[in-house]
Amino acid sequence: MKKLSAEQIQQNWNTLIDIINTHIGDDRRDNLLKFYNDFQDRMMFAPASAKGHYHNAMPGGYVEHILHIISHSLELKQLWEKNGAEINFTDEELVFAAMHHDLGKVGDLENDYYIPQTSDWHRKNRDEIYTHNPALQYMKVPDRGLWLLQHYGVKVTDKEYLGIKLTDGLYDEANKSYLMSYNPDFGLRTNMAYILHQADMMATHIESDQWKRGTEVEEPINTKVPKTKDEQKQVDNLKSKFDELFAN
Repeated sequence: MKKLSAEQIQQNWNTLIDIINTHIGDDRRDNLLKFYNDFQDRMMFAPASAKGHYHNAMPGGYVEHILHIISHSLELKQLWEKNGAEINFTDEELVFAAMHHDLGKVGDLENDYYIPQTSDWHRKNRDEIYTHNPALQYMKVPDRGLWLLQHYGVKVTDKEYLGIKLTDGLYDEANKSYLMSYNPDFGLRTNMAYILHQADMMATHIESDQWKRGTEVEEPINTKVPKTKDEQKQVDNLKSKFDELFAN
């Protein structure tokens, strides 16, 4: 089983906020930071999936997965461009879509998307560490994420919209009309969705492999060790929450 320490969870969160400050334009940064501030506690500890054999089904797994797909997306964009692909989108659009492709997994304004699985049978026989929250109105993950962004007044470009909606590729039946059109006029006019899907598959399978190996993540992703008293206090508070989660 893979797990993150309280320090790594805090530092991954700091990295995510730094990415917003450095990659997202002034016209929507404030609204986006307001959203992340409101959802900080929930998002920091959210898992990326419900089952151990999927990927990152652990506290802090969601944010780590987001950081992975952002990194992989930027790397793959360079690879596509190097091999002659048309790149008609900005790095901001790519990072924004990567950052929010799974946003619906944080839940709605009041409820978590995943809650701990309390059934020992399901935990043992189905590897379910979490389960879906029955209190939530059903929505597909991309739809809930896009709804949350509009609720906070965060504008989304057409390429970002398609990138977020189509990240799951043909794993989602609803994406067929976008990805398997026989009319050239209806085909995608940007490669961004394909790059995001590749990045998501790459991150998901690597995280799954780490889980199978029981990898302990030794270093956070592109972060620094907290040095100030305030930062250390944040980590200490997180450790208490972290210990409570694993005590159960």
